[in-house]
Amino acid sequence: MIGRKLTDRLVRDGRLGKRDITRLALHDVVTPQAEAAPFPVESKTGDFVGAEAAAALVAERPDVIFHLAAVVSGEAEADFEKGYRINLDGTRHLFEAIRAIGGGYRPRVVFSSSIAVFGGPFPASIGDEFLSAPLTSYGTQKAISELLLADYTRRGFLDGIGIRLPTICVRPGLPNKAASGFFSNVIREPLAGKPAILPVSEAVRHWYASPRSAIGFIMHAATLESEVIGPRRNFNMPGLSATVEEQIAALRTVAGPGVVARIQREADATIAGIVSGWPQNFDAKRAMALGFTAAEKTFEDIIRIHIEDELHGTFVH
Repeated sequence: MIGRKLTDRLVRDGRLGKRDITRLALHDVVTPQAEAAPFPVESKTGDFVGAEAAAALVAERPDVIFHLAAVVSGEAEADFEKGYRINLDGTRHLFEAIRAIGGGYRPRVVFSSSIAVFGGPFPASIGDEFLSAPLTSYGTQKAISELLLADYTRRGFLDGIGIRLPTICVRPGLPNKAASGFFSNVIREPLAGKPAILPVSEAVRHWYASPRSAIGFIMHAATLESEVIGPRRNFNMPGLSATVEEQIAALRTVAGPGVVARIQREADATIAGIVSGWPQNFDAKRAMALGFTAAEKTFEDIIRIHIEDELHGTFVH
């Protein structure tokens, strides 16, 4: 989803910061699509985790690499080997492929990390100095990748920046295997006239950003000067802290009680256990000082962005 929206933005803008885009290469496990662009677009399909596959992806020396590939949280927890193969081994192979080119090649690598790199007990608001101590396999894989990104950057092999995305809400499309998926499901499905399952308590608090904000973060990360970023290459992104109860109240305000009535409570101990180890609130001073900004101020804004960007301005009452 993020890759598709980023592609649409790059095609629409035709520029990345002050530079014109001259070529775009897309890679995914399913054939990625792009609208008609004013520059050549190449789509590749396959599994990127092998060393040879990673080498082929960077052989033409792209200036900027957006590394968004991952097995999501719930799936990484359920399938230990797959999570490490994709999220850790795949990242290491990509970084090694970049290093192997040598000859002064040092691309900007924007790595999509996660707030799952943090584990409780949490302070009321997580600041930039809070330790990374994940409580899930997914968070562990992301945390190790952050360390690799920083070290490969320090050694001059690449110019990396990691952005710890909040839970992106409302995600369009079908539900996926992310443990956080219900945060979007309880908004997206009722707006489409469908029932949605809420597997956790309404008292659960979490950290959110809209897809529109996520694309803004990624684009901004690609254009920052390396000297401005400094040696600490991984950043907490701005977002919005809200409880599930506040999330549902926002849906009621925007769409009405009939839409909210489509939410069904059905407890899931596994999901509740995973989510209980996730952060609830952040103070993202470092990122904000570098110009990272969110597109929303309230959860009502997040819902309205979804209606505007994905539902053509309407929904099922």
